[in-house]
Amino acid sequence: MTSRDRAAPGRQRGPVATLPDLTASLDARALERAAAAILAEALAMAPLLHLPGERELQRRRLAQAIELANRVLAAAGDHGEDTDASTKARSTLVRAHAARARDARHGAGQLSLGAQRAPTSADCEDGWQRVEEIVAVAEASALAAARMATELGTDSAWKAARAAEAAARGARRIVDQRNHAYTFHADPGFSFGEGWYLAAAAVLAGVTIQIEPRKPRTAQAERFLRDADLGSRIEPYRSRPRANKHLPEIVARAFRADPVAAQRKLRAAFLGDAPIPREVKDWIDRRLAGAAMPKKVLLWVRYGRHHPARNSTYPELVELARRALAARLVPVLVGDAVRDGGAPTGAVDMTLFWKEPIFQGADMRLAQLQFFEHLRGAHGLVGQLGVTTAGMDGPALLGLPAMYLTDAPNVRLGTWVGAVPGYQEVVRDAGYLGRVSDGLRRWAEDGAGPSPDAVRG
Repeated sequence: MTSRDRAAPGRQRGPVATLPDLTASLDARALERAAAAILAEALAMAPLLHLPGERELQRRRLAQAIELANRVLAAAGDHGEDTDASTKARSTLVRAHAARARDARHGAGQLSLGAQRAPTSADCEDGWQRVEEIVAVAEASALAAARMATELGTDSAWKAARAAEAAARGARRIVDQRNHAYTFHADPGFSFGEGWYLAAAAVLAGVTIQIEPRKPRTAQAERFLRDADLGSRIEPYRSRPRANKHLPEIVARAFRADPVAAQRKLRAAFLGDAPIPREVKDWIDRRLAGAAMPKKVLLWVRYGRHHPARNSTYPELVELARRALAARLVPVLVGDAVRDGGAPTGAVDMTLFWKEPIFQGADMRLAQLQFFEHLRGAHGLVGQLGVTTAGMDGPALLGLPAMYLTDAPNVRLGTWVGAVPGYQEVVRDAGYLGRVSDGLRRWAEDGAGPSPDAVRG
């Protein structure tokens, strides 16, 4: 038995006759009685509105009650009369509009949740446009209820009109309190790489930022953003921010418009003009002393709880290192610590570098970018390769070529392919390792070259 079959006592749950059928066969008094009966049935549905389809059925009944009652008033107006049927129709209308306003407030709240978390910025805006349309319904019903209450002048009518007005105000408040900010997560449990996306979107498109408060890295996040001259884009933290999944596409739009200008802006904002500190250089230089070949490639290692299927596998890591060496590139391991075995033969293990004190201070994000800049400018770093990990995206935005491996096309980061210079997606099909080798050889032959301002100080 479906929810629609479980009728409340004394309530007929069968289909409502269409309005043309009713108006063709009933006089004004009968139309008013039909409107009142349909409204009574709609209001009696309140305990069932959580069940599938019930709320939509109530909306249709409210619309029919309002239409029938309006036809009663129209008929009275045509004849210059104000009959008992008209008075009762106004009473039906004020209660029906109050119910419609309450339903619209509920609908606006529910839809706003989905709109705010929509997967793309376009979907988000489209969803909020529909929220605005629902709010307009609530406001129109509140005005209609107030008009009917004025004409009736009864306490019960004014009570219903006030309920409609409160519902409309609540619906409008949903739109007025919309949070336009994206959250800069400062908890180490969140992806460090999303900070690159958000800061880049703020530099290139002026998005608004809120920083996750009272977290281990809140101060470092704020320091990085203010050093990037993004202080004016920061707003106080509050609930229901925009979905960060929009950010890669926003960044991609700016790069598609002008990749050179976009990269230049990001380098100026993220790196500034300060020289790379001596302690950063010395830490790197010591670990690369005696490297067999002058050119290097980063091999990213990932072991995360989020999307564990994307994690590195040791056999693939060994094969990637072998192919890098075959292209006469020294593989430098970065990211998470290697599992299931030691560093592959010929590789330099610099995993977990980001946990070193010099990369965990107040300027941790700048220091970590300087790590890549010094490798590029002083140690022949020509590119980066690995499983899909947001860690590689900061240096990629600043100009370090990247090849990321994925089992299927990545919807979010695929927007950067062809937009961010040197950013490549490698889907693991039958020939993917051959394409990796081709890319490594191109890097070895051409090189990334030093970044425009990498060799400083």
